Amino acid sequence: MKYSFPYLGNVMVYKKLREMLGHEVIVPPRPTQKTIDLGTKHSPEFACFPYKVLMGNYIEACERGAEIIVSSGGHGPCRAGFYGELHERTLHQIGYDVEVIIFDSVKRDLKGDISKFLKIKGKTSFAKVIGVARIVLTMLKDLDRFDKEIHKIMPYEKVPGTSQKVFERISDEYEKCWTLDEVRRANSLARDMIASIDVHHIDEEEKIRIGVVGEIFVVIESSINLEIENTLCNLGCEAERSQYVGEWVDHNFFGKGREKEIIKMGSEYIKIIIGGHAKQNVGHIVDYSKRGFDGVVHLMPFACLPELVSQSVIPRISELNGIPVLTLAIDEQTGKANSLTRIEAFVDLIRNSKRKRIAANK
Repeated sequence: MKYSFPYLGNVMVYKKLREMLGHEVIVPPRPTQKTIDLGTKHSPEFACFPYKVLMGNYIEACERGAEIIVSSGGHGPCRAGFYGELHERTLHQIGYDVEVIIFDSVKRDLKGDISKFLKIKGKTSFAKVIGVARIVLTMLKDLDRFDKEIHKIMPYEKVPGTSQKVFERISDEYEKCWTLDEVRRANSLARDMIASIDVHHIDEEEKIRIGVVGEIFVVIESSINLEIENTLCNLGCEAERSQYVGEWVDHNFFGKGREKEIIKMGSEYIKIIIGGHAKQNVGHIVDYSKRGFDGVVHLMPFACLPELVSQSVIPRISELNGIPVLTLAIDEQTGKANSLTRIEAFVDLIRNSKRKRIAANK
């Protein structure tokens, strides 16, 4: 059977996981305008933007021969909980004989997820599965950590593009890994590569740090979010997003990480779970404020119900916590030039305000 998955972040890790379990893997193409057009054509008009991108991505994977697509789902009021069933039904209607396997929250349907896991595991021993999971999770968390570091360095690099090339080389090194020892060597090599990046010295008080929050798919996948982190870095800002796949795995499968703390911060403004990551995003804005960030970009997919709710309370959070927030609605009609102009103006306002504060303090 040929396995595939949605294109989300560093897909090399997903590919490696399937290969180490002995599967034939079909890697879907990175989303493009063609992907979005395909997904929009075969999706309900009222469906949210992530649904349409995933639909197009699945069609492209099927065109490459995928027979099983494995992805994660959602629960609660967010419609992501229905994605898998609707995507599979649509794929069947347009002629693709494919099975879509969705893993929801393990706390919601443990029995069902175990059944799906056993199907994917096949004849692979439990001991090997545990070993593979350990290797892949280590790779995933390492790459997330280096991703964060790269976007702290990128605004100050002396030769533009150096940091991005270094991260691509790091990903290539990890793709060669098949054992934990090889992962450790790749980690050491990656640290050396990052340390070798030549950067300008900038006083700490002059640095601008911007957080990125929003629906998990558009926050993580740069091909559909205007390359927001790189865009901010090219404007001289450090960028840090609220969602990383490794952290999502840590929270949902092992109960680790800061998500419970973040949710608690957001509970003051959104009392109940409304689906998606609305409460977490609100909590992250509060957290960014406490950590001294200078601003936040909120990515809101058009027709995303949880993010529409969070958008309504963000102005109050911004005022109470003293941190400016720019909300960008993203869909198949989003104009890059218009959004870039808004981002540039947002950064200029933050930079000018910060310069005035520094001058007043001096």
